[in-house]
Amino acid sequence: MPDAADLTVHPWFFCGIGGSGMLPLATILKGLGAEVAGSDRSRDQRRTPEKFASLERQGFTLFPQDGSGIISAEQTLVASAAIEDTVPEVVRAKELGCPRMTRAELLATLFNASACGIAVGGTSGKSTVTGMLGWIMQDVGRDPTIMNGAVMKNFVSPDTPFASAKVGKGDVFVSEVDESDGSIALYRPQVAVLLNVSLDHKSMEELRALFSGFVLTAERVAANADDDEARLIAAHAGDVITFGIDNPEATLGVTADTIEDTASGIQAVLIDRRDDTIHPLVLAMPGRHNLSNALAAVAGAVAAGVSVHDACLALTTFKGLARRFDVIGTSPGGVTVIDDFGHNPEKCRATLRTLKAHPGRVIAFFQPHGYGPLRQMGHELARTFAEELGPEDLTLMCDPVYFGGTVDRSEGSERIVQLIAEAGGHAEYIPTREACGQRIVEIARPGDRVAVMGARDDTLTEFARGLLARLP
Repeated sequence: MPDAADLTVHPWFFCGIGGSGMLPLATILKGLGAEVAGSDRSRDQRRTPEKFASLERQGFTLFPQDGSGIISAEQTLVASAAIEDTVPEVVRAKELGCPRMTRAELLATLFNASACGIAVGGTSGKSTVTGMLGWIMQDVGRDPTIMNGAVMKNFVSPDTPFASAKVGKGDVFVSEVDESDGSIALYRPQVAVLLNVSLDHKSMEELRALFSGFVLTAERVAANADDDEARLIAAHAGDVITFGIDNPEATLGVTADTIEDTASGIQAVLIDRRDDTIHPLVLAMPGRHNLSNALAAVAGAVAAGVSVHDACLALTTFKGLARRFDVIGTSPGGVTVIDDFGHNPEKCRATLRTLKAHPGRVIAFFQPHGYGPLRQMGHELARTFAEELGPEDLTLMCDPVYFGGTVDRSEGSERIVQLIAEAGGHAEYIPTREACGQRIVEIARPGDRVAVMGARDDTLTEFARGLLARLP
């Protein structure tokens, strides 16, 4: 991989520049002074036009995904490792002899060059904890660079409505790191935050190996004492600070009798067991999983030299992330619509438990984020919806998101709905998203909560907003 100092001396081209992993990375690279252009199939299909208009206002040059943006051998092509060789940009780059990097290789190069790299790893919660950690570092004056896979509301402005990245001048680089493609092994963090280890894109054996390497590479580790896998993996590391809600041996924890759900969030008293001091922890985000996320962020910040007091204080003004239990609004008739990124069993379970902690029927609309993930985790997903939702609740599932390509589409959502029913849950398969929306409008009644869940499709937010407008 090239040296970080060389990254701004030649032009870059991002294939899929609007993607949740590509957009923030392109933003950081451009913020460092590089010339950045790109293309995206979603732009060509006229999906989320406001996102691409915003990129153009920020000075990115955008092209159709037809190869016309690759014009010089000096350009470096940034593309997913899984992208087909037939994509026009890939074909043209090969013809011209352009160097190529994956998103992970470029991010790792930037991250590893920082003086204080804080990497957030785990199956679930990475984006939220990254946003929390980034905000803590901003609030205490460290002026961090932040790479996130979700829009961070604290950094949104009229000029940057899709603020999934921040370019800072300080020594801190906060980033979520991905285990799904094995690229977590590329990073050399000063601080590694390990949230949880559960089935997602890889087998448990592969995940244990990847996360073990992750924590052993870091100088300091913040690990979740409530997660058996994370705790056992971190036990082999050197300088470890643990966090947890339920484990009484966690370095940073809370006691159950101080946890209080509020109308719009959750709060508790944090105990620093190193000196038995207590600190109020108040979040404008609901759910015990977000309380755990906050403890992770505090632990990561402490490992990077921030006091517990200052970290907790910063989190009182953390606004959350787009599409992470994002309440879109409530209809005149009292039906609330929530936009959520839940797409694997653990994320979905956390969202559903948060919903079921409050009264009212739950209508869970779930759009799977691909056919491959359904084959990998279909049984676990089905058990999650069957176990977490009650007899009055309903799961609606449409076909998986599909934007083209050669993926095997032989097993889809019908199978998952059948598995939910076999596990005792209530679910319906309706092929199209639009028809699912119509079904929700027909059956919704006052007091219902409608959760729009899924990943890899920015138009889900538009769907949620449109649904709210149609509800009585």
